[in-house]
Amino acid sequence: MSATTIGTATDEAPPRATGLRWLGRQLLRQPQAQLGVTALLIIFVCAVIAPALVPYDPLQVDAIHRLLPPSAAHWFGTDELGRDLFSRVLTGTRYFALVCLVSVSISAGFGILLGLLAGAGAYWTDMAIMRVMDIVLAFPFILLILAVVAILGPSLWTAMIAVGIAGIPNYARLVRGQVLAVKHEDYVEAMRAIGAGPLRILFGTVFPNVISQIVVYTSFAMPVAVLSASALSFLGLGAQPPLPEWGAMVVGGRTFIRTSWWVVASPGLAIFLAVFSCNLLGNALRDVLDPRSAPK
Repeated sequence: MSATTIGTATDEAPPRATGLRWLGRQLLRQPQAQLGVTALLIIFVCAVIAPALVPYDPLQVDAIHRLLPPSAAHWFGTDELGRDLFSRVLTGTRYFALVCLVSVSISAGFGILLGLLAGAGAYWTDMAIMRVMDIVLAFPFILLILAVVAILGPSLWTAMIAVGIAGIPNYARLVRGQVLAVKHEDYVEAMRAIGAGPLRILFGTVFPNVISQIVVYTSFAMPVAVLSASALSFLGLGAQPPLPEWGAMVVGGRTFIRTSWWVVASPGLAIFLAVFSCNLLGNALRDVLDPRSAPK
């Protein structure tokens, strides 16, 4: 081997590591990601083992001990029916996790599929799908959710389905744009040249190169879904009493905000911390997965 060849091989920079292990290392270097991931892990762990952690039955009414302030016996106080607020907030983590998983799964599942079909399909397929998405986007987000709830009836599951349906167009437009930007890249043309089929190119080459944008968008879609579901519960169209869902707890205690502030503060602070943690994680994912800002 010549000296020139050796020098060239030595001077070449090693390829940057990719995959979940690389993503985890990059996220662990960012304080906001550490804080966001830690808070979300605590919330989801509490959602799984909540029945074993709650000191009282979250649905048990105790009229004698109603509207007690925070104390050693009741860490977050009690509500207007004497129910322990700490137990209800802790149980509410299960509904937070459920809203995130169900709503985002509906939006992402249908939206990604429609976006892939529109971006990689024929011209008329693209036109048909995107015109339907434009019609859906013509309705204000909250109005579309209210329309779905009015049709299906008020409940927590209806709220999650409505929020999921309302989020489909955003995923579809995001994925379509990314597919259109990627499908004419050199590595995609190389796959066509070696005889790869359309499905292999779409799901084996194009989709893996747009998934980072989907992950970042999903991290921001989760808090929107939670806030939307909480807003529906606040309006009486989401979770119904006595379900310990945070939005429903806020609406149940709003009449006591001047005299018993802890009734509203406990679920309100839980919503704030959960949404803030999602946003911290989303900002960190954007910084890591953005090619212009990711470390080399």
